[in-house]
Amino acid sequence: MRALSIAATGMSAQQTNVEVIANNVANINTTGFKRARAEFTDLLYQTERAAGTPTRGGEEQVPESLAVGLGVRPAAIRNLHMQGTLARTANKFDLALNGRGWFQVAGDSGETLYTRAGAFNKSATGQLVTVDGNVVIPEIAIPDNASDVVINNAGQVLVRVDTNPNLQVVGQLTLANFANEAGLDPLGGNLYRETTASGAPITGVPGEAGFANIQQGYLENSNVDPVKEITELIAAQRAYEMNSKVIQAADDMYGVIAKGIR
Repeated sequence: MRALSIAATGMSAQQTNVEVIANNVANINTTGFKRARAEFTDLLYQTERAAGTPTRGGEEQVPESLAVGLGVRPAAIRNLHMQGTLARTANKFDLALNGRGWFQVAGDSGETLYTRAGAFNKSATGQLVTVDGNVVIPEIAIPDNASDVVINNAGQVLVRVDTNPNLQVVGQLTLANFANEAGLDPLGGNLYRETTASGAPITGVPGEAGFANIQQGYLENSNVDPVKEITELIAAQRAYEMNSKVIQAADDMYGVIAKGIR
């Protein structure tokens, strides 16, 4: 009886679905977090009679096949890179992206990583870094005697030194875009890595066509919708229960056969 193994694949798939939803809910307040969605595909079909098979008389063809599906499997967990809402913080080193684009930061091994979380700060040497200490690329150093820091929509970093009324430019932020953002490899810590599936990064200046504007004093919230996640969680739970009922029914049918044999 194939029902047992088919229902088992359904329970395993829904367990994966619940795990993805749980991760979304857990990161509901994570800056720049992008919700994920589990994608599934059906397994191979066991064909007992193919469509187009000649009838016994050989004059006509069977219009439909006799094929039984063997279950389901997870195909992908897709990160949905939709814009999150912007929350005002008034912190001059908090930067939010309004539109497409990724901040570039240096990883521990020197490779370039990408993030939407713009909660930046100064290091001991004045460099602009993430909350985990990753240096922002291109490197920007804030002078120790800077009395004010202004980062405009185009990504220019300007500072006012001491009592000088004029602002001076100390750096220019750039952003990266990808042909397939869903192909980026999530590393945790709000960081992503380029892959062959994502394509090579296309860099540009904020505000250019196809690139986000930078909003100083704001952070991008997670794009997780609590109501949607709870709705999908209920649906996944019901699907899991239905698959367990199939297993229970198949077990009862086995019991009937076993009793009949005895």
